[in-house]
Amino acid sequence: MKLTKYISIGLIALLSACTVGKKYSRPDVSMPEHFRNSISTTADSVQLPWRTFFKEPQLVGLIEKALAKNNDVSVAVLTIRQLDLNYQQAKLGLYPNLDFSLGANRTWLSKNSLNGSLSEQFLGTAYMDDYSATVRLSWEADIWGKAKNHKESALAEYFMQKENLSALKTRLIAQVAQAYFNLLTLDEQLLVAQKNIAFADTALTMIRLQYKSGQTSSLAVEQAEAQKKTAESLIPVAKQAIAAQENALSILCGEYPNSIERTKSMQEALPTTLFSEGVPANLLSRRPDVKASEYAVVSANAKMNLANIAMYPSISLTPSIGANSFKLNTWFDLPGSLIKTVGVNLTQPIFNKKALKTAYEVSVIEREKWVLNFKQSLLNAVGEVSTALSRGTAAKERLELIQSKNNSLSKATKDALLLYRNGMASYLEVITTLNNSLQNELDAISVRKEQFDATTELYRSLGGGVE
Repeated sequence: MKLTKYISIGLIALLSACTVGKKYSRPDVSMPEHFRNSISTTADSVQLPWRTFFKEPQLVGLIEKALAKNNDVSVAVLTIRQLDLNYQQAKLGLYPNLDFSLGANRTWLSKNSLNGSLSEQFLGTAYMDDYSATVRLSWEADIWGKAKNHKESALAEYFMQKENLSALKTRLIAQVAQAYFNLLTLDEQLLVAQKNIAFADTALTMIRLQYKSGQTSSLAVEQAEAQKKTAESLIPVAKQAIAAQENALSILCGEYPNSIERTKSMQEALPTTLFSEGVPANLLSRRPDVKASEYAVVSANAKMNLANIAMYPSISLTPSIGANSFKLNTWFDLPGSLIKTVGVNLTQPIFNKKALKTAYEVSVIEREKWVLNFKQSLLNAVGEVSTALSRGTAAKERLELIQSKNNSLSKATKDALLLYRNGMASYLEVITTLNNSLQNELDAISVRKEQFDATTELYRSLGGGVE
């Protein structure tokens, strides 16, 4: 027994320093120094908490509700709890297993067997009892780093899910903000339609008066009525779109469809802190989805090592101690009933139809797939930021042109009505001016929404804020 003990200790000491597998190193990725459209900002400006970026009270309340009640977020939180349990379990990989068994058996032996005849002779019974109680310990030597890789994989998956949760929350914040601003956009469109109905009604009243006095034809009246109907037709469309958007926003917030309280002005909901100029591309390393992709590579690397380790021999110790007797009254009569065993096992896979080798080769390919996913996530991140920058710049330029045009059209509308009242302009000029004014105001609302969406998307694509 002492010889077995010394052999076991010697083998473990000899092999315990051995490790198998490839240590994780970050994949080589080449990042651009700047984005295609650059703006300048500091590290702090892309780590603004969302409460600092979005300040309008109604919007803040909706975001808080969505973060607390959205079902996708709740599922992600539960997944984190599962992965935390997996990690805590992986941390125990170096500990031995300890089992206790207690059993009593009675066997009726064949009278024609040797044991049966001896039982009749020595015990005076046709059966034989066996009472046992055993404590068995089993421990596998972590020679090749199996426990370490299990722990590394579990920890990487835990952090990956945490980053996925952060990415989900950031995306949810952006979706709520954009849905909320879309509601305000629809409200503005409704107001524009109502204002243009009032203008069209004024023009129609004047044209009817002129028609009654014989100063214009019935065609002018019909055209003016059609113009008014065009403005009126926007009302039910806007109301339907508002109801649909309210329903979608309620569901984002984890509630059944209902009306949404909101501010009356689009300007109040705009972020008060905007980016100035030049975002260095290396700030994308803070994006939670990019970080999650890298953690996936770490986990795949550890799993590849585990698949490699499976082809190496394993050594385990299985000592046990217990009490065994064929009589109940002497079951725990120690030391007479004491039984002790020590086992040292070495297992080396030899032939298993290449299953282990294939599993290792598959894990190598799987790791390479995650490396490519990581690189693709960086490409997507750079593309999203560049697109958001481009959208924001274009929307700003378009809005300046539309606002300048709007000033001219507002004056043109008043002048057209005044000139028509004095017989110096035709009804077609009035209708054309009203149409142009209506379309320009609707364009201005759409561009303001696009500018807000671009700013919100830039905030999200740079990683969002931190709590």
